[in-house]
Parts: sequence; C-alpha cells; structure tokens
Amino acid sequence: MRFNKTCLQCDSELTGRTDKKFCDSQCKSAYQYQRAKKEPERFYNKVDNQLKLNRKILKEYNKGGKVTVRTEVLNKRGFNPNFFTHYWKNKRGEVYLFVYEFGFFKLNENNKEKYLLVIWQDYMS
Repeated sequence: MRFNKTCLQCDSELTGRTDKKFCDSQCKSAYQYQRAKKEPERFYNKVDNQLKLNRKILKEYNKGGKVTVRTEVLNKRGFNPNFFTHYWKNKRGEVYLFVYEFGFFKLNENNKEKYLLVIWQDYMS
C-alpha cells in the first residue's frame, strides 16, 4: 500500500506503514536533536550540569584530601559556588559547602580569596 507522505526530516517519500514519520532512524534522531536544540534548557538540566562540573573541578584540584586554591583558578574553569548538594558546620561555626563528597570553604589569605578544599569524612555525619 502506498501513501503520499514525506519524512519530517529530509522530505523523502515514505513507504510502509501509514503512521510512519521518518524514512530511517538517522532522520528520526536528527529531527529530535534539532527540535531539542530549539527548546530552552530545562532548569533541572542546568542545575545537574553545574553540579557535575563543580564536582569534576573540585575532584581535579583536591588530590591530597585537603588543599587551598585561589578562587579565580576554579572560577576560570567554570566553578560556581552557588551550586552545592549539602553543607557541614564545624565546632567553630564555619560552614563548608559540599558537592557530593568534595567540599569547599571560602578563605581570605593575604588579601586573596581562596577555597580550602576538603573531602567528606565519616566524622562529618
């Protein structure tokens, strides 16, 4: 059975099922990709992507378990301190922000803003 319908992606004539919309899986994938690009990024995706990037950056710079890094170094890599998963407050009342198991605490040493990077420890629970 023939019907006069064309592929939504490449406009080639379709044959086969009457409800067919694409000539093959590549056209279907390309069409969905183009459609998704036109839609604004969902808030969830923005938050999730920033958390993943923050974790990657903190992990990369904290190889020893406790290290100090200038804030500008992390910020240039795309680190955003406004995105974190939880916090921990020590006995002195200092609040460490965490992105999963990697934490950071803002310091000011010698008039330079820095982050003290730490890794989550059992005693923090």
